[in-house]
This record gives sequence, C-alpha cells and structure tokens, in this order.
Amino acid sequence: MSKGRTQETLVGGQFGGRAAAYLGSAVHAQGADLDALVALVRGKPEARVLDLGCGGGHVAYHVAPHVGEVVAYDLSPEMLDTVAGTAAERGLDNITTREGVVERLPFADASFNYVFSRFSAHHWRDLDAGLREAARVLKGGGIAAFVDSVSPGVPVLDTFLQAVELLRDPSHVRNYTRAEWEAALVRAGFALGAASQHRLRMQFAVWIERMSTPKVQSDAIRALQAAVSETVARHFHIGSDGSFDLDVLFVQAGKVP
Repeated sequence: MSKGRTQETLVGGQFGGRAAAYLGSAVHAQGADLDALVALVRGKPEARVLDLGCGGGHVAYHVAPHVGEVVAYDLSPEMLDTVAGTAAERGLDNITTREGVVERLPFADASFNYVFSRFSAHHWRDLDAGLREAARVLKGGGIAAFVDSVSPGVPVLDTFLQAVELLRDPSHVRNYTRAEWEAALVRAGFALGAASQHRLRMQFAVWIERMSTPKVQSDAIRALQAAVSETVARHFHIGSDGSFDLDVLFVQAGKVP
C-alpha cells in the first residue's frame, strides 16, 4: 500500500488537509516561545526571516510586524495557501510563501538574517541536511532558533514517546534529545547559543482530533498508556483522559561572521 511513498509525500498527505486545524490550534498559535522569537527580531525593521517548516504560519504572523520580510516555507501547498490567505486577512503584506523540502532550500547563500523553525524538525527526513541548509542560508552574524518537542533521553521514556507519536501520526520521524540537537547544530556549522526547556500539556482529545488519527490507532495509544510502568506514567504526567506532558526545547544558534 505504501509502495513509492516518500517521507515528503507522507508528510504532505498528513498535513495538507489539516491546515485549518493547525491554524486554529491553541498549542501552535500561542506560547512563550513565540514571544521569545519576537524578542529576537524586535527593532530589526530591515531583517529578512525564514520560517522553516512554517505549518499554519504562526511564527510568520508573530514576527512579520517587526521585520522587513518573512518567507514562510513548507512542503505542503495547502498549508502555504492557508498562510497566504491568513496573512492577507491580517494585513501582513510582507509575508511571502515558498514550497519545498528543508534538505534542499531554494535560496542563495546568506539570504536571511534569521532562520526560525517551530515544531517542524521531528518530521524532517534528514535533520543534519536540514540544519546544514539552514546554516547555509543564514547570514554571518545571523541568528537561528529552533523549537521542537524532544525526547527525555532515557530509553524507556524515549521508546514510549516515539511509539505514541508514530501511532498518532505516521509522518513522525523522531523526537531528538537535547544533546542530539546540540551535536547536530554544531555539525551543521552553528555556534550554540542559549537553550531552555519547558513542558507543554497535550490535551489528548484535541491532540488526536488535530491529526484525524484513526480510532484504532487512538485506542492503541490509550492501551499503551494504560500498560506502561509508573516511571513512564509519572514522567509524562499521563492523565485519566490520556492527556500528557511533552518536553519542548528552545535553542538558539549563531552564524559566525
């Protein structure tokens, strides 16, 4: 059934029909991490920003009022149509859209002052290639910032997290640990900057509905939650309704001039 399917077509298929859900998602539309991204660009009216794996476009909407241009980049044309339409509705005429994959960016070297990516990288086919491209298109002295759900690193916790993520969404690739993220950024040519972690409460019913997860897979997640050890249940704060806490990393990286 999956003959000929690539990771890119799988991601596009999963997210293309869910653009409206991601636009309206409270988890994606708000958060202290968005405020932190705005703080990085405030007072930079000439800056050019790349929103890498833009999804519903929330990074673009937040930073656009403070900069010269934002390019919202994604492999889903449906997502990009939603971003373009929403930007027009909000009067954000400095947001443009561009379609493609993160591993091959259609931009010249040193094209952007800032490269931001939020809740996208765990879908990338090749994290290292995507980060190398992000470094390539960032100007010397520029700033990159990445926000993504991460693995706690402990094997029993990691196995559970990857399992429920994949059951919910077959386009999921991997939640990396903070150490894996930092090592990958260095390999890509970035200089590490400030980093912090926080936890995000995922409301199970909303989390499942946003991805239109089939009932058989949703039931499998609930069965797995009920069967895991106390160590796993305690770390993720699994609630009686299936809601749980997710670890999120915010990491900045610089491009040496």
